[in-house]
Amino acid sequence: METKRETVLITGASSGIGYELSKIFAKNHYNLILVARRVEVLIRIKDELSKIYGVEVIIIQKDLSKSHSGNAVFHEIMNLNIKIDILVNNAGVGYCGLFHEINMEDHSLVIRTNMVALTELTYLISNHMIENGQGKILNVASTGAYQPGPYTAVYYASKAYVLSLTEALSIELKKYNVQVSGLCPGTTKTDFHKRAGKGELRGAMSSKLVAEIGYKEFMKGRGIIIPGIKNKIAIGISKIFPRKLLGKIVGYIQNSAILPNK
Repeated sequence: METKRETVLITGASSGIGYELSKIFAKNHYNLILVARRVEVLIRIKDELSKIYGVEVIIIQKDLSKSHSGNAVFHEIMNLNIKIDILVNNAGVGYCGLFHEINMEDHSLVIRTNMVALTELTYLISNHMIENGQGKILNVASTGAYQPGPYTAVYYASKAYVLSLTEALSIELKKYNVQVSGLCPGTTKTDFHKRAGKGELRGAMSSKLVAEIGYKEFMKGRGIIIPGIKNKIAIGISKIFPRKLLGKIVGYIQNSAILPNK
């Protein structure tokens, strides 16, 4: 008799780290629930992964910047009577520029996507996992969670929230057999920088490599995962440098990466 496959829910699955994680989980025989805004891309990924790996792929088109979107995703899954074994909160968005010049709605969009939707899904699905006696949650934060981020202030602040929440819940939920881990990539080659209004920074890791390291360490039970020696060094330095000086350094790097308006 074939063992029933576990199911992983991945948000922000249409590109970048989310897409690469989707491929890795499919390769390792997990059924997938993929959430993103671009349904045409999700359909293509569904066809690709189900054909290559023979796994079941369910797609949910949802804009996680909308109010109560996490709740809507959860209840859509529950209506399908699917047990979620692993949650990957990967969806994220950010904007680069002076805080006071960025539209307030864009700031709100970052907060709703990176913090509110993530919290909502984590709350609902962790309760689901507690009822089932086990589960795993991977929250994608950033090396920026350890630093003040001039010119990407709200994004960095949102990732600091994700890291803090992850560390707290890893302690709270351990006794319920629910693992909570955080992935903190540095600069990664994805569409994120272009959407944020930045050029690609030097030394960026490939999203494939970030996903491979993230998956391997997550499945080992690692709490906080920092892919790449350069990122480990950067975070080590950030714990030593005075916050004011660190902010100036980060601000210089971020400001130099802002693309000029056309």
